[in-house]
Amino acid sequence: MSFQGTAPLPIVLVHGLWLTPRSWEGWKARFESRGHEVLAPAWPRMEGEVEDIRRDPTPLNGLGVREITDHYAGIVRGLDRPPLIMGHSFGGLVTELLLDRGLGAAGVALSPAPIKGVLRLPVAQLRSAFPALGNPANKGRTVELTPKQFHYAFTNTMSDADAKAAYDRYEVPGPARPLFQAAFANFNPNAPTKVDLHKSDRPPLLVIGNDQDHTVPASVSKEAAKRLGRSGATVDYKEFAGRPHFTAGAPGWEAVADYALDWATAHAGDLHR
Repeated sequence: MSFQGTAPLPIVLVHGLWLTPRSWEGWKARFESRGHEVLAPAWPRMEGEVEDIRRDPTPLNGLGVREITDHYAGIVRGLDRPPLIMGHSFGGLVTELLLDRGLGAAGVALSPAPIKGVLRLPVAQLRSAFPALGNPANKGRTVELTPKQFHYAFTNTMSDADAKAAYDRYEVPGPARPLFQAAFANFNPNAPTKVDLHKSDRPPLLVIGNDQDHTVPASVSKEAAKRLGRSGATVDYKEFAGRPHFTAGAPGWEAVADYALDWATAHAGDLHR
């Protein structure tokens, strides 16, 4: 079975922690202009816009990786055709978990939160996660980043004014539980971030890293691609220079979006050819 010559595949976009589907607004419009149906659903329990979530983030308390992944799995299974799945940060991890379940025609993980087995833990990554991980009591809570913390973790290559504008438009409090689950995955045999690293029939995956990313440094993204690629499944790695963690919205995002879509379209259905 090949997807070539058919109508453009649908695309499912999975946002990351401390963000909402609004973070995909540029990508959604760009992909729709190329004829794709684009779905950018929110995480479960994340009702309303950025402003609504800021007013009352408590529904997100205790939300974890497995619940988020199950939520998107239901959406993907409800489509008429396997979609291209693209996710950022924890959304990138969810993308990898969905492919591990055999879902999707191809996937793109942008600066994905680490799967179980990734051992690299740079200092910058620890500092980015500290607002949540610094207090064990946060595990069941929802944590807000300050503008300064958001600037370090997401927008460190942007001017103070542009970083503040991004914070005001996109940042929301996020559940801390996914961070705890990822941080302690290598001590948990049943970690929700676990994938089958020997699965050779996984749909094709592109992992994208950014060399100025503090939250998921490029070395972490590269290690994930290397470990996933040992299975024999199609796994490629692409690194962008001068880009921060806020890859979907920092200046120059168009080049990343186009690369991701071109790669995913070219590799969709590789398993079935």
